[in-house]
Amino acid sequence: MAISAAQVKELRERTGSGMMECKKALVEAGGDMEAAVELLRKSGLAKADKKAGRVAAEGLIVIEISDDGKRAAQVEVNCETDFVAKKEEFQDFARKVARRVLTSSPESLEALMEMPLEDGSDVSIETARKELIAKLGENIAVRRFAVMETSGTIGSYIHGGRIGVLVDLQGGNADLAKDVAMHVAASKPVAVSEADVPADLLAKEREIITAQAEESGKPAEIVAKMVDGRIRKFLAEVTLVGQPFVKDPDTTVGKLLDKAGASVAGFQRMELGEGIEKKSENFADEVMAQVRGD
Repeated sequence: MAISAAQVKELRERTGSGMMECKKALVEAGGDMEAAVELLRKSGLAKADKKAGRVAAEGLIVIEISDDGKRAAQVEVNCETDFVAKKEEFQDFARKVARRVLTSSPESLEALMEMPLEDGSDVSIETARKELIAKLGENIAVRRFAVMETSGTIGSYIHGGRIGVLVDLQGGNADLAKDVAMHVAASKPVAVSEADVPADLLAKEREIITAQAEESGKPAEIVAKMVDGRIRKFLAEVTLVGQPFVKDPDTTVGKLLDKAGASVAGFQRMELGEGIEKKSENFADEVMAQVRGD
């Protein structure tokens, strides 16, 4: 049967699929628009499954904050290239996922993926993800999320969509909260204070420092003092309150907080792609792979 240009246009607008794919689906569906939509959806899900094993280390960190400023959520959504990360469809998807985390407080990533992407819709985040893979041609993954609630002030900062920080500030004000969030983004503290440093990290560092100090050949009591001194230096370097404040290195974050009568109850820092082993590819090969639809 004859398929009109108007039908192809409507199907393309509804699904985001290519013109030839839309025409083929309409022919196969005998001109039935709803059947053609379903055919393209099934085709898209199949394509998404084929791309599932591909490394996705680019993407976006997104933060959403409640209207009262007492609750915030941040998510990491990954894709394969910076090109796709800049597309409005990808960014819109990431923002909607973050909004769902903020409003629904999922217990796990698996539970999140089963939730509707938008209120009033029966399309789950997982289905929307797969449909977006079919449309944009890259593997896309919702990697992780975090939620923060406070009785104080939430400070937030996003650096280029690649680093996201949330800070729970007690006392102080919104400007201080944002300054501390910017500091966390730049300086990567592992804990707020010495008491919060993971015991295994401290034990490993002490072991390394002790081995280095013992190589000096000095008496045991001197070695012990050397180790204690280096541990103090290490703790200052990795704790938020011990680090020199990025905007004023002559003072520490701890002193800055004390001056304002404030304290940090906690922080969350996400950096795009951290921990993902990214495959190195020749740019020309990467373009050809996209052209072939691999």
